[in-house]
Amino acid sequence: MSRTDLGMPTVRPAYGHGHITLDEPFPDSARTQLGNAQMRKNIRHATHSIRAKRARVVDELPDWQRLRAAGSALKQQVMADLPALLEQLEANVTARGGVVHWARDAEEANRIVTELVKAKGVDEVIKVKSMATQEIGLEEALNAEGIAATETDLAELIVQLGHDKPSHILVPAIHKNRNEIRDIFVREMEETDESLTSEPKDLAEAARRHLRERFLRSSVAISGANFGVAETGTLSVVESEGNGRMCLTLPETLITVMGIEKLVPTFQDLEVFLQLLPRSSTGERMNPYTSMWTGVTPGDGPQEFHLVLLDNGRSAVLSDPAGRSALHCIRCSACMNVCPVYEQTGGHAYGSVYPGPIGAILSPQLTGVEDGANGTLPYASSLCGACYDVCPVAIDIPSILVHLRDQDVQATHARKKAEKKVPVPSQMDLMMKGASTVMSSGSLMSLAERGLPVGRLLAGKDAKLGWLPGIAGGWTDQRDVPAPPQESFRHWWKRNRSGSGQQDAEQTTTSEEEQA
Repeated sequence: MSRTDLGMPTVRPAYGHGHITLDEPFPDSARTQLGNAQMRKNIRHATHSIRAKRARVVDELPDWQRLRAAGSALKQQVMADLPALLEQLEANVTARGGVVHWARDAEEANRIVTELVKAKGVDEVIKVKSMATQEIGLEEALNAEGIAATETDLAELIVQLGHDKPSHILVPAIHKNRNEIRDIFVREMEETDESLTSEPKDLAEAARRHLRERFLRSSVAISGANFGVAETGTLSVVESEGNGRMCLTLPETLITVMGIEKLVPTFQDLEVFLQLLPRSSTGERMNPYTSMWTGVTPGDGPQEFHLVLLDNGRSAVLSDPAGRSALHCIRCSACMNVCPVYEQTGGHAYGSVYPGPIGAILSPQLTGVEDGANGTLPYASSLCGACYDVCPVAIDIPSILVHLRDQDVQATHARKKAEKKVPVPSQMDLMMKGASTVMSSGSLMSLAERGLPVGRLLAGKDAKLGWLPGIAGGWTDQRDVPAPPQESFRHWWKRNRSGSGQQDAEQTTTSEEEQA
C-alpha cells in the first residue's frame, strides 16, 4: 500500500477473517454464551465495578462534556485531514531514525512484520497488548513461521496461556475469575506448582516470574499504539502494569503496528485524550504508565524502530459519511461496561477482537455487512443509547447501528434480486408494512386502538402476555409483555377533555370580552 491509496472506498481486509468476521450469526453464538452462567457472573461483577469507578472520576470534572466535545472535534479533524497527517507522521518518524511501512490489509501487515522479525534471526518476540495485531491475527501468522510471540499484558497472558480468545477490549480475561486463572497458571507455567494460591498478589508474582526472563532475553518487541502525533512523529502507549514499558525500552528492535486512524495532529492534542481515556477505561484519573517514543535515540532504548501503518478496511469506513465516526474510537471500552446485551452474552459472542457496541459498528464496516454473518452484529443492541452517553468522544453508536441495519437489508434485497429470486415477504416485512399502513392513518390507528381491551383480556389476572405468535414470539421467549392499557390516550382525551377544552376556550373568550 502506498500513501496515495488513502481514501479508496473498496479496501477490505483479505486475511484474518477469523478475527474480524463471525463464524455464525450473532443470535446463534449469543445463545451459546448465555448458557455459561459463570462467565455471565464474572462479567457482570467486573463491568459494574468499572462502571462505578468511571462515574466517580468523571463526576469530578466540571468540564467533562466540554472535554468530550473537544475529543470529538479533534477526531473529526483527523478524519478530514487523514492523508496529509499520515504523510506528516511518516516524514517525522523517518527524520528521527524510524522506518515507516504501509500495509493495505492484514496479509500485507503480517508479511511485513514476519519478514522484519526473521531478518533479525530470532524465533521469539515479546508483545505489548495491541488490538491492531489481534485484528490481523499476527500471533498466528508468526507461529506459522516458527516464531513464538509472548503476550506481556497480564490479562492477555491469561488468555494466551488458556488457549482462549479475549472477551473485552480493556480486560481481555474479564470472563475468568481468579480461581480459573490460578488453574491456568498451574497448568501452563513451568515455574508454578499446586502451592500457588488464587490470591491476586500471588497470581501477579507468578506472572512476573514467568515474564522476567523473557523480557531480558528478547531482542525484538511488537507493540500497538494508542496515539501517533503527526507533528512530531511521537508514538504513545498507555497501560497500567509497566510490562508494556519493558517491551518498549529493553529490546534492540521495536515494531509498532498502528491503525491509520490513531493519529492526533499536535503534541498538545494529547492533553485532551490523556484526560478522557483513563477515566473512561479504568476509572483512573491518569494512566500509571504513559510511554512515548520518537524515532531512535542513540544509546537509549531500541536502536531500530519500524512503524507499520495499517488500513485493513479503514479507508472504506472513512468513505461512509454516516458510519465513519466509528473510527473516532479510542478503545476505552466504556460502551461495553454499560451495554445490557454485552453484559448477558460476553465478548466471545461477537466473534471479533472488537466486541460490544463498538464492535457491532466497527467489525461490519471493516469487512462490509454483506461479508458472512457480520451483518447480524448491528442487531446486537437494544438501542438504549447508554453507549453514546458514556463514549468519551461522543460517537453516536445507536445511529450508526440503525444505518448498518439498513445497509444489511439493502444488501439482502440486492442479493435476492441478483439471484433472480421472487422476493417472498418475511413476517417482519409484513408486520412493518401493516404497521406503516395503520400508523399513517388517524382513523385506522383509532380503530386498531379499539382492540386494546382484547389484549388485557388475553393477559389474564397477572396482567402479562407470556406468549405471542410468529416473529413476536422471539420477544416472549425471554420475557413477558405487560398488558396494554384499558384504552388509548387518544380515546381517553376525546372522552374526558375534548368537550371541556372547547368549553374552557369559550369561557376564556367571554372573560376577555367582559374585560374589554
